[in-house]
Amino acid sequence: MSKIKSILKDYKLLLNNVPALVTTIFVCCTCLMNLMASKIIFHIGDAVFTGGFILSAIPFLCMDTTTKRFGARASIMLNVLSAIGNLIAVGLLALVAAIPSSDDYTHFNYIFGAVWFIVLSSTVAFVASGVANSLINAAIGKLFNKTSAVEFYSRSFVSTFVGQVIDNFLFIWLAYTIFAPMVWKTAPLPIVGCLGTAIIGGAVELLAEVVLSPVAFRIVKNWEKNGTGQAYIDAHADN
Repeated sequence: MSKIKSILKDYKLLLNNVPALVTTIFVCCTCLMNLMASKIIFHIGDAVFTGGFILSAIPFLCMDTTTKRFGARASIMLNVLSAIGNLIAVGLLALVAAIPSSDDYTHFNYIFGAVWFIVLSSTVAFVASGVANSLINAAIGKLFNKTSAVEFYSRSFVSTFVGQVIDNFLFIWLAYTIFAPMVWKTAPLPIVGCLGTAIIGGAVELLAEVVLSPVAFRIVKNWEKNGTGQAYIDAHADN
């Protein structure tokens, strides 16, 4: 019980220090990505890409900026919070879809009824990739002596690519190689297709990171200049 109280206290401190807009964007994008991941939008050979691919760079930018300013622990905490928020949103939408109505809401119910294994696969992939992204980002940051654009871009680009590859592979592998054949009786996606999706998707999502990173870097520099979140940073100075 004391451990739970400690975690909740730490969350309270973190959420009081991280700009609310970052947390809001993080959680909203995670929820939207989960909904969009239910649809495959295009194929490249055996590689498949879902609608979640469109927004996937945004949460990673949120993690990169949070890790840079607040540390890997804070980024992982926000990652888990976003996953929980997504599960709550999915549950509420599924509840609404399950409520009987005299009108025809077949399409609404189909879209928001939630395919359980899509939700499970995306949640596992998102949390695992978020932990990897945050830890790698922080580890690379320790190789530099001071904050600079080169430092921020180096840690962001490497951690994002690795994190995106992990995210893409775990989601596609779990959803379309493991669960879909059992539930939908479809042919399992070959491992080469999972790897292709992971690597190609990671590369394209990295390009989005490259385009948006200058904005993220300016945000972090502004946080440092204004002392944003200093109370949280001071509380974890010994870690």
